[in-house]
Amino acid sequence: MEYRKLTLDNLEKEHICCAISNNKDIQVASKKAWLAERLKEGLVFLKSVERGKCFIEYIPAENAWCPIEAEGYLHINCFWVSGSFKGHGYANDLLSACIDDAKAQGRRGITVISSPKKMPFLSDPKYLAYKGFRIADTAEPNFTLLYLPFDDNAPLPHFKDCAKHPKTDKQGFVVYYTHGCPFTAKYVPIVENLAKEKGIPFESILIDNKEKAQNAPMAWTNYGVFYQGKYISNEILNEKRFLELVKRLT
Repeated sequence: MEYRKLTLDNLEKEHICCAISNNKDIQVASKKAWLAERLKEGLVFLKSVERGKCFIEYIPAENAWCPIEAEGYLHINCFWVSGSFKGHGYANDLLSACIDDAKAQGRRGITVISSPKKMPFLSDPKYLAYKGFRIADTAEPNFTLLYLPFDDNAPLPHFKDCAKHPKTDKQGFVVYYTHGCPFTAKYVPIVENLAKEKGIPFESILIDNKEKAQNAPMAWTNYGVFYQGKYISNEILNEKRFLELVKRLT
């Protein structure tokens, strides 16, 4: 398998794996705009040259868009190998490249947000455990901060207090999201419009800078649904799932 890094020079012409239509698509456009800024902050997006979901995206933890304290680590934003790409060792290739890069930079290790059991949009905890990742910290309701230290004396990374017990003082349905995931640009407006049509209290809050992300009220900042102040899910809602959620909770 041949892999390629995204750069500011090739970003426009390269596909981004999780959303592979043309640059006029809102999902692609929003993610590429987000990536363009993060590349300046040390983000690496390494992907298969073939079209499909086979990539790893990581960044210095100091610049990560999540509420963690992990100075000196690299943080994996997203790590996805699926479909026909599974079972060929490509995940090992991508993770090894990340580890090699972290060591070359003199980093203390690698962090990644996962869960006790496999959840949508989160890396597989069983695979990460097999590769040597350990649990550094937990956050409600079901998030784990995993880490792979290169030195047993490396400081333990942890979630910030704001993410430990996620809540908001806003009422009704509230979605916090970033453009770090391309699917939010499509589905957040769709659900927002549906809620408006049906008179369902709904508010969307775009996390549009690193400082907001690092002080967000939940561990996984790409997308988080709250209802009446309580955290509900990190799964990106479409029309059907939103209406099912409304029926269940109201």
